[in-house]
Amino acid sequence: MKKNIKRIVAAVAAMAVIGGLAYMVYSFAHGATTDEKDGLQNVEREEAVIEVDTMALRRQTFQKQVLCNGRLTAIRRAELMCPKAGEILQSVNVRNGQHVAAGTILAVADTRERKDALEKARHDLERAKVELQDKLIGLGYDGNTASVPAEKLHRVEVTSGYYSAKFALRSAEQALRDCSLKAPFGGRIADLVARPYQRGDKLCTLIDDSFFDVEFKVLEAELVSVSKGTRVKVSPFVDGELSLDGTVTEINPSVDDKGLVAVKARIKNTSSRLMDGMNVKVIIENSVPDMFVVPKEAVVERDGYNVVFVYNPATSRAVWTYVDILYGNLTSFAITGCERKSTTVKEGDIIITSGNLNLADDTEVKALNKTN
Repeated sequence: MKKNIKRIVAAVAAMAVIGGLAYMVYSFAHGATTDEKDGLQNVEREEAVIEVDTMALRRQTFQKQVLCNGRLTAIRRAELMCPKAGEILQSVNVRNGQHVAAGTILAVADTRERKDALEKARHDLERAKVELQDKLIGLGYDGNTASVPAEKLHRVEVTSGYYSAKFALRSAEQALRDCSLKAPFGGRIADLVARPYQRGDKLCTLIDDSFFDVEFKVLEAELVSVSKGTRVKVSPFVDGELSLDGTVTEINPSVDDKGLVAVKARIKNTSSRLMDGMNVKVIIENSVPDMFVVPKEAVVERDGYNVVFVYNPATSRAVWTYVDILYGNLTSFAITGCERKSTTVKEGDIIITSGNLNLADDTEVKALNKTN
């Protein structure tokens, strides 16, 4: 009997616990106060609001760009041969990459024979001078050539051997000078192959890289954006952060079979990292005034159209707005309203520039920056 009573009491207690739990669940679901519900909804709403950056739409000048691949060519380049090609070099005074000034002696050939020939020519000239004096005295002159008529003096110089001796001396002096190779212009040494005490023909290549010509090609359809004097920006592919300004100097008046036109621009070399023959990226720039310009990140694609989101500060909502892209460059778009969708954008519109990838029309957003 006692056992039965204990079982009944345990059952009643269990039912009471279950009933209490059920009541608590019901109270939480149906009996929560209005304040508690509002608090939960507000938290959820705050967590769902997307934070965005914005900018005010203003008319400004847009830098229209055409991108091309090009190649650098030094403005002057010379293949230099060894002095007295085929003979042994006495010295080579430069190394690859060295910058030399105009007139610098780059290499010297063996000078021994030329020095001997020069010494002999000097002795021959002295002997001819003596012979000249003797002939003038024999003609009744005191040896002072200033008093001898020019025609008679010339005849005596020829017959005495003095004229030939002077010519031989000049030739010997020139032959000795020819043993030294001087830089015809200032530049850098490249492709040096000659070595001292060896025979050789080519010495090196001399490159004047103070300026570079940039050779590139543009499509026939893009030729309207290029003319003589058009500004360009040039960056080597190996260093995209380096950018140099230049201007178009030549346009070849011919279109090749691929529909391309050869163009040449010139840039001043202000960096030691540029080299002759280097591949570069060329950006042709033209200024287009009175454009609505936005960062590329501000434009997204929806339903096959380009879209920007305009922020409404009164409602904190993002308004889906179709646009057309007029021009583009590496960082920005020039936009206008979409003609097919009959939408417009106007000066002063607040454009969302970040956080817009997952936005929909009339989405609540929070602007992180204040836009004037």
